[in-house]
Amino acid sequence: MKIKCACWLALFLLAPFGELQSAEKKQTPPPNILVILCDDLGYGDLACYGHPQIKTPHLDQLASEGMRLTDCYASAPVCSPSRAGLLTGRTPNRLGVYDWIPEGHPMHLKRDEVTMAQLLKKAGYDTAHVGKWHCNGMFNSKEQPQPGDHGFRHWFSTQNNAIPTHENPNNFVRNGKPLGEIEGFSCQIVADEGIRWLKEWRDQEKPFFLHVCFHEPHERVASPPELVKQYLGQSLYEDQAQYFANVANMDAAVGKLMKTLDDLKMADDTLVFFTSDNGPETLNRYGKGSRRSWGSPGVLRGMKLHIYEGGIRVPGIIRWPGRIAAGQENKTSVCSVDLLPTFCELANVAVPQNRALDGTSLVPLFAGKDLQRTTPLFWNYYRANSTPRVAMREGDWKIVAHWSGPEGVIPLGNNVNSISQEFIKNARLTKFELYDLKHDISEQHNLAWQEQERLKGLKKKLIQKYTAVQKEGPVWDTKAYEQTREKRLFRKPAK
Repeated sequence: MKIKCACWLALFLLAPFGELQSAEKKQTPPPNILVILCDDLGYGDLACYGHPQIKTPHLDQLASEGMRLTDCYASAPVCSPSRAGLLTGRTPNRLGVYDWIPEGHPMHLKRDEVTMAQLLKKAGYDTAHVGKWHCNGMFNSKEQPQPGDHGFRHWFSTQNNAIPTHENPNNFVRNGKPLGEIEGFSCQIVADEGIRWLKEWRDQEKPFFLHVCFHEPHERVASPPELVKQYLGQSLYEDQAQYFANVANMDAAVGKLMKTLDDLKMADDTLVFFTSDNGPETLNRYGKGSRRSWGSPGVLRGMKLHIYEGGIRVPGIIRWPGRIAAGQENKTSVCSVDLLPTFCELANVAVPQNRALDGTSLVPLFAGKDLQRTTPLFWNYYRANSTPRVAMREGDWKIVAHWSGPEGVIPLGNNVNSISQEFIKNARLTKFELYDLKHDISEQHNLAWQEQERLKGLKKKLIQKYTAVQKEGPVWDTKAYEQTREKRLFRKPAK
């Protein structure tokens, strides 16, 4: 009897210990999450990424307090696809977001896609989007889903860029209500909205997910005169000084957000992820009135719209005090499609099981462990300025592929239409290039001939991935949009 009692006592004492450990693990509160996304910020545009003139003290500090990623990627080399990929954890061609979305275009992030905002909201988060949306053509219309339909309880957004420029924009909408002209510069307006939401409007009882999407430094660039003067003193062109000041103004807006986290005593409980939607804009692509695209890809080949590194490799900074050691530089390849599975793991909510995901959780990286990718990183842009249209990275190796469609942009028209979709859905991969990014970050040495066995294996994986993504992507009915656009183009001027 005494032995039996002793056994029960042992079980009684041991069981609660295990349960307490499990309960402690479950009761660890999920972090607040702040994702900051810039527009057309180049890999070499920040001081902490080597820019010799632009001063970015707040982002430099953020990097010193966390992890600076040397190999951080956007999900596409152009804005709308990149944003859709970030929100869903899926390469954007699966979603049918094949290009930037013009106003009135039928292409959009479909209602049945699952975003990180929806998943975090399900996990008990309060959610807000402030800044550039650009995931639909029919903005603030019931005809297409809006930020609120994709999981953001509060939204203060624009369809695309700040209009007419970053200064005194007039196209913001808050929760469905157009606001007219707002005095100030866009990044400060966006940061102020996020700060007000954090202080006054969010549910204080819940963790938060705040997605801050700056318009800077996308054209049309406008910057505070006092900042421009600081750079004009360095013998720069006026337009160069305007761009440098634009990045500096965005940096100051980040500083305001970080100070708010400190003031609210939430910095230690908040994971901050800072990045860009694609590489820097090529100079003068927009013509008259847009001459201020002086962004830098650093040592990378290509710029925005390129499948080469300059189009897709971007700044990436992660800070989470107490969970990510300060002062790190990490060379692991990371992509914006990784954010959804990362946040799901941290919030203890399941990732969508009924669709393919292209990212992997970054949580092991925070603890200094290696990532185990089940699928290589992948990019596909049919209107790339680089001749290759498709790329894949596995480890240190990157394979890029040409396609059987037109090499130029002009035959495909201004955007996604009935002609371009024929190629998007049916073009085959043809010639291939191979680069060792560990030793050739600038992609100057095509090793396809020297590494034929490696090329063969990567080529097989790339074709499999490309074919699966190509099959999944929907076809948009663009006839009405094309007819409307044609009427606008050929309309007789008023007398």
